Amino acid sequence: MPEPKEPPAAPLVVVMGVSGSGKTTVGAALAQRLRVPFADADDFHPAANIAKMSAGIPLDDDDRAPWLRAIADWLVEHSATGGVASCSALKRSYRDVLTSAAPRAVYIHLHGDRDVLAARVAGRPGHFMPAALIDSQFATLEVLQADELGAALDVAKPVDTLVDESLTILSTLATKGVTLP
Repeated sequence: MPEPKEPPAAPLVVVMGVSGSGKTTVGAALAQRLRVPFADADDFHPAANIAKMSAGIPLDDDDRAPWLRAIADWLVEHSATGGVASCSALKRSYRDVLTSAAPRAVYIHLHGDRDVLAARVAGRPGHFMPAALIDSQFATLEVLQADELGAALDVAKPVDTLVDESLTILSTLATKGVTLP
């Protein structure tokens, strides 16, 4: 694979996907390469959400609303300097909350085989998200639409490759005249 092109400016990126897709790992590595701050959306969940998920109960839209607003606020705070946030952003309406706050945010959707992702989730000791909820996340997931800024990447690839491909996507968008922060 050719060397990825570096984006011309520090972009604002949301690394999205279901639990176990590698959002935190890829997001943190991408932020390091871009030399911008990283935020893990798991850290923005209110205690009630964590308790609900820990009990094996899927979140509903009302549960997600304050969490999404907190992530949107973080994106706004970093819109001038750039940043990377990991966030499931499963539904278009959730992404619309983030995009309305940060219109130039680029979505990198990490997708993969359900069984592979469920095994990853099951292998995370001490995490509040149980593997039993993976099916509810797949049921909720709405893939990126043509009018949304971003691309989907298969998590079967190594992290470094996913980061390189993300950088190429960001550079390509900038080359096409998409204004990045």
